Amino acid sequence: MNLENNNPKLISPLTLAFVGDGVYDLLVRKYLVNHHDLHVGELNKMKVKFVNCKSQAEFAKMLMPILTEEELSIYKRGRNASPKCTPKHGTVGDYHSATGFEALFGFLYLKGETDRIETLFNKIVESREITE
Repeated sequence: MNLENNNPKLISPLTLAFVGDGVYDLLVRKYLVNHHDLHVGELNKMKVKFVNCKSQAEFAKMLMPILTEEELSIYKRGRNASPKCTPKHGTVGDYHSATGFEALFGFLYLKGETDRIETLFNKIVESREITE
């Protein structure tokens, strides 16, 4: 999907979050593999600490000051969407913030803004080193 010729508002925020979940998960996995020589089980434990809704909500809050108006709008659309499931871990508020966070990453990916994705991800890594 190429968003350059389409109105991003036509794409469901939950669809953006679906894509963003995969994009963000892959970024974390890539980072872990490149920076830690551990067994897969240990890598997965570390990954979970960065992909859970509480952590994503914290990262979303941290990124707010550097988001563009468009990015903030996408985040809010994702945050305000009504997912059909309820969080197994974390609060409903964290879950909604995490959905906005994932929607932002999905939007940027589908728009082809990989440099911006890397910038945001690097801010996350700088704020909280991915360690055990």
